[in-house]
Amino acid sequence: MVCESCMVESKKVLEVSGLRKSFGSVQAVDDISFSVCSGEVFGLLGPNGAGKTTTLKSMLGLVVPDGGLVKIEGFDGLKDPKNARKNVGFLPERVALYQNLTALQNLELFAQVKGVSLSSCIPLLEQVGLADAMNRRVGGFSKGMLQRLGLARALVGSPSVLVLDEPTGGLDPRGVVEIRNQILELKKSGVTVVLSSHILSEVQAVCDRVAIVSGGRLVAVDTIDNLSSGLAMSPKVVLDVGESLPINIMKDLEAVEGVVGVEMRGCMLHVSCSRASMAGVVCKVVAAGGMIRDMQIIEPSLEEVFMKLTSANGGGK
Repeated sequence: MVCESCMVESKKVLEVSGLRKSFGSVQAVDDISFSVCSGEVFGLLGPNGAGKTTTLKSMLGLVVPDGGLVKIEGFDGLKDPKNARKNVGFLPERVALYQNLTALQNLELFAQVKGVSLSSCIPLLEQVGLADAMNRRVGGFSKGMLQRLGLARALVGSPSVLVLDEPTGGLDPRGVVEIRNQILELKKSGVTVVLSSHILSEVQAVCDRVAIVSGGRLVAVDTIDNLSSGLAMSPKVVLDVGESLPINIMKDLEAVEGVVGVEMRGCMLHVSCSRASMAGVVCKVVAAGGMIRDMQIIEPSLEEVFMKLTSANGGGK
């Protein structure tokens, strides 16, 4: 198949079709379908309670879905779970570790359970920045250190698919950057990453494509650029015009073909318009006697896309 994110031939590593899961009267996951390509970073995005964690756990067999199909590297996740999950690493939202053991002992114990050589444990701790803390008991670790150790544990056995549930939740800004950089490094090495998050900026920073989930249902799946285009969301040209802008220019700009919004914020002129109209906007300002001191183009953000899609679909449950 052709991967939508890079438009090159790439195989499907993960296929989810018609996934459903309810807890009593609550339909947590309602007919969710998507696929993920090899080497892709794929984001599952939605507000708290949208069904992201249940979707991931259903994919991995940690909860039994009511219906649907899950394939991981061609293996049926429900009928052949051992082979489907053998090359999958998982970082849960809440990392459970043995508090009285050191970081190295925790990792070695997991490696033994997984049947992996213990020689890989120290390099993994170095990879996630815990080399200096490998012999410290986990009970004294910060939230960021626990997340890094959880990531190292998920990487035991060099999985080809990595599933991360809210990997930056509760972290300080430094911890967020560290986890983000780890994800980007894993992508470079060819690992397929599926992550869930409600933090839009983090998803936008690392993901090739996103699936937006609201109220247990799939709202959209695509690249952020394609979602913006499909919603007819215009980029914005922002001009620093100081005090030089004539008062009547606002109506003149609104009349330019392709312009959908004009707003003045202090000395900054914000014009939402098509890319083809941007040159005309600049020319109109200059022709009216405006002096442009600076200019920047702002693309529609994932937050704007998310809010428009979820509002149109009723939001989360």
